[in-house]
Amino acid sequence: MIARRTIIRGGLVLDAAGGAAAKDILIQDGLILAIDAPGFGVSDDAEVLSAADRMLIPGLVNAHTHSHGALNRGAVDDKVSLEMFLTGAGSSTRSRGIDDKYLSAALSAAEMIRKGCTACFDLTVEFPGPTREGISAVARAYRDSGMRAVVAPMIADRTIYQALPGLLEALPDEVRAQVADMRAAPIDQTFSVCDEILSNWEFDRRFVRPALGPTIPLYCSDEFLVRCAELATQHGIPLQTHLAESRAQGAIGQARYGRSLVEHLDAIGFLSERLSAAHAIWLGDDDTARLGQAGVKVAHNPSSNLRLGSGVAPVRQMLKAGVTVGIGTDASNTSDGQNMFEATRLASYLSRIEGPATAQWISAQQAFGLATEGSAKVLGFERIGRLAPGYEADIVFLRLDSPHFVPLRAPLLQMVFGENGASVDTVMIGGRVVFRDGKLLTLDEAVLRRQAQEAADRLDRADGTPRGSTTVVSQLVGAFCAAQGCLGHKLPRKLNLACEG
Repeated sequence: MIARRTIIRGGLVLDAAGGAAAKDILIQDGLILAIDAPGFGVSDDAEVLSAADRMLIPGLVNAHTHSHGALNRGAVDDKVSLEMFLTGAGSSTRSRGIDDKYLSAALSAAEMIRKGCTACFDLTVEFPGPTREGISAVARAYRDSGMRAVVAPMIADRTIYQALPGLLEALPDEVRAQVADMRAAPIDQTFSVCDEILSNWEFDRRFVRPALGPTIPLYCSDEFLVRCAELATQHGIPLQTHLAESRAQGAIGQARYGRSLVEHLDAIGFLSERLSAAHAIWLGDDDTARLGQAGVKVAHNPSSNLRLGSGVAPVRQMLKAGVTVGIGTDASNTSDGQNMFEATRLASYLSRIEGPATAQWISAQQAFGLATEGSAKVLGFERIGRLAPGYEADIVFLRLDSPHFVPLRAPLLQMVFGENGASVDTVMIGGRVVFRDGKLLTLDEAVLRRQAQEAADRLDRADGTPRGSTTVVSQLVGAFCAAQGCLGHKLPRKLNLACEG
C-alpha cells in the first residue's frame, strides 16, 4: 500500500524562538515527516497544498472546556460569581436529549476549529448523573468535526446545596423547599455507568479519548474522589477537577478540613500524574509545591476567571514549582467563547499585574508554549502542540495580510498579542484539512445555527430559566458564598479588594 503524502509549500513556519522562516512541510499518514528548505524533493504522488502568504503554527490546544456551555451562550448575566452560576448549572442541562448534547458539542467544536484550536479537554455534565449515550453523543460530535478531544463525564455525589455547610439552613424556607431535594445520582450508579463508558469506548483514541471529571473536590466525598482515582488507574485515563477556583472554595475547604484543599487531596492520595486541576487560583506556595511534587498539571483559564470574578491564578509560582501548565477557555457561557488566542494573550497580560518585576512576567513565547505543548500534556497527547518531524500534522494557516502582521517584525509576539482568530485561513488536523477559506468542511454550520436556535428556544421554555443566573436562589447563594470567603479563614493569598458591600 502506498503511503498517503501531502507537501505544504510556500509558507512561513513559526519556530520555537518566535521567528518564522520559509519552509516546506511533508506529511505522511497524518504525521509530519519532514520540515525543510523550500522546494525540497518529494515523490510525485504527494498532494501539494499551497501556504503562500501564510504563517504555519501548531494547532492551539484547549486544556479545559465544557461543551455543554455552547447551548447556554448568553444565559449568564454580567454580574454573576462562580457559585451564583453553579446554582443553575444542573437545571440548565436537565431537559436536554441526546441530540441536544451532540449539538452543543458540535457547536463548541466548530468554534474552536474556526479559532485555530485542534484539540480540547471537555468536561461535560449530565444531571443527575452521566449516561453512556450522552457521553457517546459528545464524542461523536468531536469525531464528526475532525477535532481531537478528551471527553470526561463531569461527576459528583453532592450538589452545591449538600456540599457547602450551612447553605441550606441560610436560605429562606420557601427557597430551601425548592432545592433541598436536588440530588446527584447514587455513587454506585455513577461508577457503574462510568466503568461501562470506559470499558466500551468506541472511538479512535488517536483522536477522541475518555477521561473522568470529578467536578469540584468540595462537591465530592473522599470516598467518591478515591474511587475516581482508582477507576482512572484501572483504565489508564486522565482525571480533571476544578481546584480552589473561588475564594469561597478555598475558605470553605480550609474550614471543613482544617487544612488547604491541596493538602487534603494529597492526604487522601488523590494527587497524581493522572490529575489536572482547572483554575487553581487560591493556592499558596506549599500548595503549588505539592502539585509539582505529585506531577499534577494545571489548566489555566484566565477568561472565565475574570468573567466570574474568581481571581488571578499564580501561574508564575506554579511554573517555578515545576507544575506543567496549559491554557483553557472554560465554557462558552462563562467565558463567552472558545477563543484560545484570547485566552493565551490574557495569560501573558495577567502575569503583569503581580508587580513591576518584568523578569517574572509570562512572555508571549511562554504563553504560546502553555497554549500548545503545555495543554497537550494536560490532555495526555504526546505528539501534538509542536511542528516537528514525528508530530501529528495539526497545523493552522494564518493570513499574513491581517493588520496585526503588517509590517512583520516579530511573528510570534504579533500573533500572541494581536491575533483574535480572524486570520485563520486553513486548519489541518492529523493531515486532514477540516477548515479552509472561511468554511468548515466537516460540519454544516448553517444547519447547526438553525438547530441551536430551535433548541435554545425549546430548552428555555422547558427549564423556565432562560436567564437562570438572575434567580432569587442564585442571589442568595452568591451572598452566602461571598460571606464565607470573608469570614477570616486563613487563606494563602490576599484578597485585593476588601470584603465590604
